[in-house]
Amino acid sequence: MLPFASSGSKVTPRHHASGYSNGYPRGGGKTFDISPHRYQPRGTTPAHRRRNQSLVRIGIVAAVLFLIILFFWSRSGSGGSTALSIFSLGLLSGGADFQLETVRYHDLSNVQGTARGWEREERILVCVPLRDAETHLPMFFAHLKNLTYPHHLIDMAFLVSDSKDNTLGVLTKSMEDIQAWDDDAMHFGEISIIEKDFGQVVNQDVESRHGFAAQAGRRKLMARARNWLLSAALRPYHSWVYWRDVDVETAPFTILEDLMRHNKDVIVPNVWRPLPEWLGGEQPYDLNSWQESDTALLLADTLDEDAVIVEGYAEYATYRPHLAYLRDPYGDPDVEMELDGVGGVSILAKAKVFRYGVHFPAFSFEKHAETEGFGKMARKMDFSVIGLPHYTIWHAYEPSVDDIKHMELAQEQAEKEKAEKAQKMKESFGDTTGQWEKDKTGMQKIAVQEKKKDTAAAAAAAAAVENKAGVQAGEGKT
Repeated sequence: MLPFASSGSKVTPRHHASGYSNGYPRGGGKTFDISPHRYQPRGTTPAHRRRNQSLVRIGIVAAVLFLIILFFWSRSGSGGSTALSIFSLGLLSGGADFQLETVRYHDLSNVQGTARGWEREERILVCVPLRDAETHLPMFFAHLKNLTYPHHLIDMAFLVSDSKDNTLGVLTKSMEDIQAWDDDAMHFGEISIIEKDFGQVVNQDVESRHGFAAQAGRRKLMARARNWLLSAALRPYHSWVYWRDVDVETAPFTILEDLMRHNKDVIVPNVWRPLPEWLGGEQPYDLNSWQESDTALLLADTLDEDAVIVEGYAEYATYRPHLAYLRDPYGDPDVEMELDGVGGVSILAKAKVFRYGVHFPAFSFEKHAETEGFGKMARKMDFSVIGLPHYTIWHAYEPSVDDIKHMELAQEQAEKEKAEKAQKMKESFGDTTGQWEKDKTGMQKIAVQEKKKDTAAAAAAAAAVENKAGVQAGEGKT
């Protein structure tokens, strides 16, 4: 429908009600008009156009004939094969020899992940999210250097986000130092460092990171960061993906082989942390690896759609079996336990899990997000999700606010007991300084008296000797 202009409209109509359209008078019914352009039949083809079309047809026929001649010539002898390889530009070569430099062919059936990937030269992508991690990076790179999995099969991907310290600078310097080593066996494969902020406002101190109120929003942002890092770094030739937190303090150098030997789609170790002796010496750290429970399922049904259940908080009593609490220090490290949720400190997963679409939910997926949602999604898609209750790695100890308060109270108590002990000593023995001075003076007096006695005894002895000598002299005269 053509635009219509009312009497009060400022829109200019495409056709005037009276007058002319394209220079031809309207009205009278004598003029056939298709607006906005008048139809005009094309005349005969110009001579130059006919000439160009003839030349194009002749060129096509000549090219076809040339290719046919080359084809039969190539079958007649080696000279023809050489000429064909030169002039055919690869277009007439067989399917097995057909290649283009800009095309990459990947057979993903060869990167499914196996139990002995180090022997089959399966590549691992190590993904490390970083935020304000400057102080932990030296320890992390010390672990990297000691990994026994062939370094040239390990590709590294780091995501630096929402950092206020010098994480990026320390990270870059550390990677340059490793890649510059004289020993080529220490060099890693491809290294990617990605910067991307996600608006994380929760502080990195223990109390803020592990506070209940911050958990849902924090987990969703962490999920976005993990997905961003993975999508930017995963390559078709990767067989495995290993997620590792930067603040792992102690872990076996053979951890990649140890986890890989189980040949599971997703597998995690047990994660504990050391504590001061007055706090018990050690403690389970990662409570996000668990089996589902009926209580938790009933709880999930009562929560809002966007709610996120987190473990270890009184607000959400799930009564789930946790991997961390089933640890036996003397148990078999190869014992397996099926899991529904997994923690993110150390995860080894086959790359095909992510290729099939499993990811870290940045939303409430069955009332979970991030790594716990990842575990539930993997189970939903029939992948194996396994934990090792007796294979333990240790997270760095970071004192919480309660721990700091406890240490301050313990220090105050120790100082109070020391002061009370000193007061009791003073009351029992008086002023020790004055007593020492009295004892010193008394000892000096005794020493003087003893010296006088010795002098008197020596004088008496000398006098006795003299007397004896005088008596003997008198007897001699007599």
